[in-house]
Amino acid sequence: MVRVPLPPLLGRVAHLLTGRATDAAYAGGWAVVRALPEPVALGLFRAGADLAARRGGKGVDRLRSNLARVAPDADLDALVRDALRSYARYWCEVFRLPVTSRERVVAGMTTVGEHRLRESVAAGRGTVLALPHSGNWDHAGAWCGATGVPFTTVAERLKPESVYDRFVAFRESLGMEVLALTGGERPPFDVLTERLEAGGTLCLLADRDLSARGIDVQFFGATARMPAGPAGLALRTGATLIPVTLSFTDDGWHCVFHPAVPATDVQTMTQALADAFATGIAAHPADWHMLQRLWLDDLVPR
Repeated sequence: MVRVPLPPLLGRVAHLLTGRATDAAYAGGWAVVRALPEPVALGLFRAGADLAARRGGKGVDRLRSNLARVAPDADLDALVRDALRSYARYWCEVFRLPVTSRERVVAGMTTVGEHRLRESVAAGRGTVLALPHSGNWDHAGAWCGATGVPFTTVAERLKPESVYDRFVAFRESLGMEVLALTGGERPPFDVLTERLEAGGTLCLLADRDLSARGIDVQFFGATARMPAGPAGLALRTGATLIPVTLSFTDDGWHCVFHPAVPATDVQTMTQALADAFATGIAAHPADWHMLQRLWLDDLVPR
């Protein structure tokens, strides 16, 4: 599922606004960032990230707590700062994707295990790409589309609806088919099943699901809950389930296609996804953008 949290430079303003004002803030910010020279835009977002690191707050505190689990030996202050810079870079790049050339989208990506994606797509049995909130998943989506792999994903609805519509239109312009998590004409699971049975590809963010439908997994030594959807869809349709982890390079992006998860049962397969995610996150902890609770023992008892 694609989640669309507030970008760091607009978040402090947009939370004070509602309806049309929020939409106007997004639209204005989007237009300004696209118009700025790239080094200037990146510098502004980096400065915003450093300010957020100094000021702290609920999201920053949660990020710190999460990173302490995945990189216990790191300099936590430096890691939190770098993680906020990474998250700010993600948003800056998202805003600038409409003016980023196809050539750069493709040339800037390095990959490991890309043959796993290409072979699965060529086989025509359907492919489920499951990934955590790391690196720049919107750029990865643009890269997939630009290299011949259109796909379907699911987006959580936002309020106001106009902001949700704006992000859906943006992602569809990159070649994605975006289904609403709720409120659509049909349940998204049924549509996703059809896409896989037709040999299509899905991209699903899959490192957090605290609902009663989530699957409990061991993740960096404690219990977390992740969505059952990727494994369930793969089992239901016979599609290939491939964990994917993303990170930034100095001037581009990196994508690792991990070995496909064997078809067994939803619990075992979801744990295999968690293990692959942990490998990628441990290698690049600053590029994991998790500013929410994830582990069950972090939840406040009701």
